[in-house]
Amino acid sequence: MKLQFWFEYGSTYSYPCAMRIEDCARPYGIEVEWRPFLLGPLFKSQQGMSDSPFNIVPQKGAYMWRDLARVCEKHGLPLNRPATFPQNSVLAARTTLTVPQVSRAAFAKCIYRANFVDGRDISDPETVHDCLMSASLDADAFLSAANESEIKSQLREETQTAAEFGIFGAPSLIAPDGELFWGDDRLEDALAWTVNGTLRPPEQK
Repeated sequence: MKLQFWFEYGSTYSYPCAMRIEDCARPYGIEVEWRPFLLGPLFKSQQGMSDSPFNIVPQKGAYMWRDLARVCEKHGLPLNRPATFPQNSVLAARTTLTVPQVSRAAFAKCIYRANFVDGRDISDPETVHDCLMSASLDADAFLSAANESEIKSQLREETQTAAEFGIFGAPSLIAPDGELFWGDDRLEDALAWTVNGTLRPPEQK
C-alpha cells in the first residue's frame, strides 16, 4: 500500500504533516511516497493569486498561525514563525527530486525544521547543503544535480501533475485508488482510506 504525500516546503500545515506521516503510516504497513511541488503556480493559475491566501486575507492568516501553534503543541512539535512567509521553496523542492525516496523523509524533515523551527532561509544553498548532510547524503553532488535543466523541468511537470490530480493546496494526500485528501487534519482519514477504502479506522499490523 502506498500513499502519495504531496507537500510544499513553504506550506505551514505541511510542516506537522511531514513530521508525523511516517510514524502514523508505519503501523498499517503503508509506504509514503514523498512528492514535492510548488503552490505558487497553482494559486496563480487556479485562483488568480500572486501570494498566499494567508497573506491576502489578514484575518485568515492570524487564525492560521494561532491554529498551527495549537496543532504543533498537540503533536509535541516546536514552532517558530519564520520571518518571511512563505519562503522560496524552489531549490529545496528541486533538490528533493534528486534524492531517492528512501532518504526523502529525513531530508524533508530537516528542511521543515529549518523553516519553521530554526528560522533559516531554505532558499539558501547552505541550508539545503546542511540538510543533505543531515540525511547522510552527498551534499555537493545532490545540490549540483538540483540545478540541472532536467530537474528544473521535472519540478514544473510535478506541479502540473498535481494540478491534474485536482490538488489545490498542501499538504495533499492521494490514496492508491486516487481518492484525494487535503490538509494535515485529514492524514488519519487518508490512512484509513488507503487500508479500507472507507474512513473507518484500520487495524494496525
